[in-house]
Amino acid sequence: MGKAAIQHIPHLHDLYIAGRWQPATGGQQIQMIEPSTGEVIGTIACGTAGDIDRAVIAARNAFEKTWRLIAPAERGRMMARLAALILQNEDELTDIEARDTGKPLSQARRDIKAAARYFEFYAGACDKIHGEIIPYEPGYLAMVLREPLGVTGHILPWNYPAQQFGRTLGPALAAGNAVVLKPAEDACLSILRMTELSHEAGFPAGVINVVPGRGNGAGSALAGHAGIDFISFTGSPEVGTKIQELAAANHIGCTLELGGKSPQIIFEDADLDAALDCVVSGILQNTGQTCSASSRTLVHESILDEFTDKLTARFAKVSYGHHERDLQCGPLISAKQRDRVTSLTQAAIEDGAPVLFRVPEPDDLPEGGFYFAPIVFGPVNRNSNIARDEVFGPVLAVMSFKDEADAIALANGTDYGLIAAVWSKDSDRLIRVAREMRCGQVFMNNYGAGGGVELPFGGVKRSGHGREKGMEAINEFSAVKTIVHKHG
Repeated sequence: MGKAAIQHIPHLHDLYIAGRWQPATGGQQIQMIEPSTGEVIGTIACGTAGDIDRAVIAARNAFEKTWRLIAPAERGRMMARLAALILQNEDELTDIEARDTGKPLSQARRDIKAAARYFEFYAGACDKIHGEIIPYEPGYLAMVLREPLGVTGHILPWNYPAQQFGRTLGPALAAGNAVVLKPAEDACLSILRMTELSHEAGFPAGVINVVPGRGNGAGSALAGHAGIDFISFTGSPEVGTKIQELAAANHIGCTLELGGKSPQIIFEDADLDAALDCVVSGILQNTGQTCSASSRTLVHESILDEFTDKLTARFAKVSYGHHERDLQCGPLISAKQRDRVTSLTQAAIEDGAPVLFRVPEPDDLPEGGFYFAPIVFGPVNRNSNIARDEVFGPVLAVMSFKDEADAIALANGTDYGLIAAVWSKDSDRLIRVAREMRCGQVFMNNYGAGGGVELPFGGVKRSGHGREKGMEAINEFSAVKTIVHKHG
C-alpha cells in the first residue's frame, strides 16, 4: 500500500475531542519519522495542557449525560462494531503500523488482529460485570455493586500503539468510563485511524478523546488533571514514578506497567529445541522493544555449552532489515533509542561481558534507518548491568545456574518482576519453581502464550502494579460500592 496509506488518513494533523477533529492549541505539530528509512512520513498535532483540559471536560460531560446511562449490552455492540471495522481495515492498518513503528509486516498484522480481539473480548464483557449479595444480619439486605470510575486517563507507549489502544480502552469502556487518551508522539498513526473507526462505530461524542502530544506537556497535564478519576500508564519506571506522584496529588489510583528483565529458566531435562524457539522469538519480537521481552536466559550449568552452541546456530540465521521485507527484526523506533541501546551494549563489552554472537549487518540496510544488530552475551556475570538492567533492544544475556534454588534466586535477583518461563519435563519442579517466581506471569514450557488477551498481565517491584488484560482489568477501571438496606 505504501505511502498512500498514510497520506489519505483524514484529519491526521488534528486532535479528536468531543466527537470532532480539532487543531491543537497554538497549532503545534510533531513530525512522524519512518524508522526503516529515517524519512518524515507525516505530522501530528502536538496537544497542550489546554487541549487536555478540553478533552477531560468533554469526557466528563459524555460520562454524566450519555455513556453511563447506556445499557451495557448496547455499549458492547458498539465495541463489537469497532472490532469488526478494525478487521475490515486490517490491510490498511497493518501498513500504517509497520511504517510507523518499523516492525515487520507480519508482526504488525498480528498487532492489528490483537487490537480487534481486545474490543471483541471486552464487548462480550460489558453485560457480565456482576455485583453480589453478602449474607448479613437478619433484617438487612447487603449488596455490592461494581460501578465505573468516571473519566479515565490513558498514556500509551510507542512500541505497540495498536495493541495498547485496545488493551487499555477496552476494559475502561466496558466498565462504563469515558476516556482521554494521550498516545506516544513517536508512533500513534494506527491509533488515530482506529479513532476514526470508533466514530464510525457510533460511540457518542466525548466518550473517546485522543490528544497526541509530548510527555512533558500533554502527558503530565493528563496525569495531574483534577478532573480524571484514574490513570493508566505504560512506560519507563522513571516516568512511572512521576505519573504516580501526579496521580497521588489528586488521590486517584493508577495502573503502571513499567517494563521488565524477564528470565527463561532452562533445566537440564528441558526440550532444548522448543525452548530455543521461544528464547529467540522472545528477544527478537519487535526488535526487543517489548516490556515482556525475555532478555535473560538462565541455563543449567550441565547443558550450558550444548545450549549456547545451539543458540549461536539459531542466531546465525537471524535476519533484520526494512519492515516491508518482513524479516525477524526491523529497526528500532528512533535514533535516540538506537543510540541508547548502542551505549548500553558498548558499556557491557567494555565491562568484559563476553559476546557469544552478533548478527552480521546485511549489505542492503536502507541509509537513515535506525537499525541495530541483535547480539547475545554470555555467560555474563549475574551482577553486571547487562544482566540486571532493561535494555529494550535485541540484546540477550545468558547465565548459568547450579541447581533449582540457585535458579530461583537468579531469576528473582533483579528489581523487575513481570514475566518468567520455566522449562523442564519434571511437572513437580515446574510447579515448585513457578510458585517461587516473583512476577506477574509464569509460563511453563512456553513463553508469552501468543499475547493472551484473556490473561491478566502486570508486574511487581519495579515492573509496576495493577493488572491489564482479562476480566481483572475491568476491576482496575471500576469501583466497588456497598449498599445496605434495612427492611421490615
